[in-house]
Amino acid sequence: MSTVPPDRTVTAGRARGVHPAEPAPRFGDLLAAEWIKLRSLRSTYWVLALASLVAIAVNVNAVHTDLTYIDHPPAPEFGFGPYRYDPLFHGLGSIGSDLMAIAAGSLGAITVFGEYTTGLIRTTFAAVPDRRGVIAAKVLLIGGITALAGAVVSTASFFVTNAMLASRHVGLSITDAGCLRAVLGYAAIVPTCALIGMALGALLRHATASIVALVMLMFILPLMFGGDRYRWLKEIGTHLPSATVSRLTINPHSATTMGKYAPSVPDSWITMGVWALVAVVVTVVVVRRRDV
Repeated sequence: MSTVPPDRTVTAGRARGVHPAEPAPRFGDLLAAEWIKLRSLRSTYWVLALASLVAIAVNVNAVHTDLTYIDHPPAPEFGFGPYRYDPLFHGLGSIGSDLMAIAAGSLGAITVFGEYTTGLIRTTFAAVPDRRGVIAAKVLLIGGITALAGAVVSTASFFVTNAMLASRHVGLSITDAGCLRAVLGYAAIVPTCALIGMALGALLRHATASIVALVMLMFILPLMFGGDRYRWLKEIGTHLPSATVSRLTINPHSATTMGKYAPSVPDSWITMGVWALVAVVVTVVVVRRRDV
């Protein structure tokens, strides 16, 4: 029986202590590694799952509570105009989207600052020096998971609440004007906030600071740039992340508006996309240029 002679080059290299270079990890391997990290922290995806259920419950409960007012609308003689219920405003409520924004943003932030806090980032970059590849895998994984969660919350909230309203003849169909746009916008804000959270986690590298910064961006800053007195202040406010979902979920047939200087629908889509893109760029640049 014949044997294959060993490669003299490899043998000589091993004799001198030189080992052949390891093959570069494929992007699929990086995704698998990030999935293992995320799956090992059960609290992270349990929080996102719980937030999704609570957000759906909040929207359903809001519409269920309103059934009494639909059956017994305010009388016009008491100073109210003709009562017209808006299923989009109540079924895709701001409380549910704010809850999902905080949950997704926190998840995005912890995937970045968590590795810096534990020191795992050193092991990651020692195994995979390509930092852009690592961050791209994180962005794709977190963006995909939070997009799925946002789609579930948005779709379930819309169809369940409008099924409840069908018996009152005020429910909407997904084919009605503005409904598909509202469902997509309500879902898209979730991965957008997750990417913003990743950027804040990369910049601040601290749990409390990242969450506080996220809360300020989503809830405090809109209060500072509200009102219609100064146009430039209002336009800054309308280009914050929370304002984009508010504009996209407005029913075109309702009396609900954002007041003067409201952005257009395409402008809100562009604004949301810019926030997501800038967040990804900031995360990549910061992680590449800063030491671990």
